[in-house]
Amino acid sequence: MFTSVAIIGRPNVGKSSLFNKLTKSRDAIVSDFPGLTKDRNYGFLNLDDNKILIIDTGGIVNESDNLKEAISNQAWSAVEESSFIILMLDSSENLTKDDLDILHKLRKLNKDYVIVLNKVDKKTDSLIKNDLQKEGIHNAIEISAEHSKNLSSLKSCIKERATNIKKTIYDGKKVAVLGRPNAGKSTFINNLIDQDRLIVSEIAGTTIDSIQIPFEFDDEKFIFIDTAGIRKGYKYHHKVEYFSYVRTLHSIDQSDVVIFICDATEGLVDQDLKILNMIIDSGKPILFLFNKIDLLSKKDLSKIYTTKKMQSDFMSNIFILEMSAIQKKGFKKIFNSTNKLIEKSKKKYSTSQLNKHLREFVKLNSPPSVKGRQLKFKHVHFAGTFPTTLIVHANQDKKIPQNYKRYLINSFRDALGLKSVQLRLLFRKADNPYKDKKNILSERQVKKRKRLIKHIKSSKK
Repeated sequence: MFTSVAIIGRPNVGKSSLFNKLTKSRDAIVSDFPGLTKDRNYGFLNLDDNKILIIDTGGIVNESDNLKEAISNQAWSAVEESSFIILMLDSSENLTKDDLDILHKLRKLNKDYVIVLNKVDKKTDSLIKNDLQKEGIHNAIEISAEHSKNLSSLKSCIKERATNIKKTIYDGKKVAVLGRPNAGKSTFINNLIDQDRLIVSEIAGTTIDSIQIPFEFDDEKFIFIDTAGIRKGYKYHHKVEYFSYVRTLHSIDQSDVVIFICDATEGLVDQDLKILNMIIDSGKPILFLFNKIDLLSKKDLSKIYTTKKMQSDFMSNIFILEMSAIQKKGFKKIFNSTNKLIEKSKKKYSTSQLNKHLREFVKLNSPPSVKGRQLKFKHVHFAGTFPTTLIVHANQDKKIPQNYKRYLINSFRDALGLKSVQLRLLFRKADNPYKDKKNILSERQVKKRKRLIKHIKSSKK
């Protein structure tokens, strides 16, 4: 899990410099020119097992200028979305009215925060520490973001605050429910769950953490990880849409299986494919559901499967079911399939079983020659889950034709029953046991070699 930290303050106090140092990036443009950061920037700080979302904001000012007001509103939106706030001040200057206004508003919001004094490397006569003491603040962290001075103290503070955030952990198989807005995710969840036994808990710490809903179905414990719908252009919006996107990434990461709901009345669209690609890249199994089938005739429903997108190789490897969430049709089949996918995605395979399959595949379709050299596969072994990973050892690893790679992947997928379970094949070049070993000739071989050399020399004369 991760929490979120927003960096706020008035313009040109060093927020973007700190953001770049914490996230080890250059995503935020740094300049002495105030007001350069207009929108929010997002990046991650990894602290041991904690993944922290860092949010860089524009400078907050109390001015009636429309643009500056919009920038300030963006910053306060980031504060509301975050669980911990870094209020950054310029230690080379005295405490300003804008600084005080930000501090007082932050206190009213009852947010957990820390004061960070930046630019301590500059020698000045600033009385900012005395000003802060008058406000009851005695534990400000002094840093130089530009020169990475004392950043370890700030990271320790962030780590401590992130650790202290209580996270509720439920027992059960984790199922993330994804889809575009209005696909029927909420209806599916609400109609599936017995309201008398419903436990809804938004994990404390941040609004970007997913909502976990534990329930039982046929004596099986499940946890729904609810997400907002991902809209088109989600990466480029800087309000609710972006946090929906972040929440979705987090939900996928938490899940054992992903249920993707598609509106059957609209059919499969490009945005659906983008979300499906996101799930595939994560290595998690997918159960694809066509919802709202009650609104379509059998003829119209069958037409969906004949479209170009549905006939693609991409969709042929995904398990597809139909349901009507509003009429509660298809629920039992959905969860039987969900259980099977989870079991398959966590299954480990013996080396003997995998090598037996490999020999069969090679016998049916012989490997091609690459630059006159016959491609040979030595053996294969299991390497991990999410995705199910197999390592194939061969006499070469970088020149294997893509069509033969696809052949092996599809063959293993069919043999192991891994439809909708992500499968990855990695190829490794088998070690040569005679590499770097000097060939020691016998006395007889030495004499023979000398005779051969003598013969070659005499023939050239």
